[in-house]
Amino acid sequence: MAAFLLGAVLLIVQPQIVPSRPAINSNAETSSQPLERELLKKTSQKNDFKENIHSNGSCQQLPQTIIIGVRKGGTRALLEMLSLHPDIAAAASEVHFFDWEDHYRNGLQWYINQMPFSYPHQITVEKTPAYFTSPKVPERVYNMNQSMRLLLILRDPSERVLSDYTQVFFYNHMQKQKPYPSIEQFLIKDGELNVDYKAINRSLYYIHMQNWLQYFPLDHIHIVDGDKLIKDPFPEIEKVERFLKLSPQINASNFYFNKTKGFYCLRDSGRERCLHESKGRAHLEKLHEYFHEPNKKFFELVGRTFDWH
Repeated sequence: MAAFLLGAVLLIVQPQIVPSRPAINSNAETSSQPLERELLKKTSQKNDFKENIHSNGSCQQLPQTIIIGVRKGGTRALLEMLSLHPDIAAAASEVHFFDWEDHYRNGLQWYINQMPFSYPHQITVEKTPAYFTSPKVPERVYNMNQSMRLLLILRDPSERVLSDYTQVFFYNHMQKQKPYPSIEQFLIKDGELNVDYKAINRSLYYIHMQNWLQYFPLDHIHIVDGDKLIKDPFPEIEKVERFLKLSPQINASNFYFNKTKGFYCLRDSGRERCLHESKGRAHLEKLHEYFHEPNKKFFELVGRTFDWH
């Protein structure tokens, strides 16, 4: 399925509404460790950290929008597309502030220092796909900004698992010239699906979505259909612009279908950007069967269906 490699690699919201704190179960309330409480105490006042100001009037500031995931769902393509908009300033790399303890201990000033310089009219965005599946992240993001708007891009979970395998086992092992198991060897154990495989757990979207909905209302989480973004990117980007309350600046002319590669690429001021081609992947019926019920639970949770197997 060549289309899964949408040709784009090169985000995000203005806090317009401050909601009241959503109902949080007792487990979530008691889950805060001393690290969270100490960080919140130290950085709860704006004077406790500074926005680094450049002589041209731009500054580094906390992001107004975060792309929280999902891994191998198309987050890089989404960020590249959003970067076409002049009112978006995106962090160049994945920051891993909320999910890596050694980063989180550094506090919000460190986080600000990882952000790009942006002008007052721009939205600062950062992308770390691992946030979606990390249990501690929703509360930490909420403690920083209760009105944060979040972008979540999802693909057919079976396809996401196979892409996950391709990245970790094919690219990482082949580049290091290490042996690696075939997809069948890794996914199947004693004739059954190996549900202990981490890539499968990452595709149980409803479990992770429940964690986020404990802290953020559904209307603060925009779900991008990653499969549609591959097949016809412009309509999906239009929806993201509306969600972020951006003026419509990205046009259909910014996208073109590369017949040689078999997927869409980006065109911006004469520059063209495409993703690298990838190897083919096996399609296992066991994955489609396994995700049937979890997908139904996710559809019920978000009040929306997706064209997944």
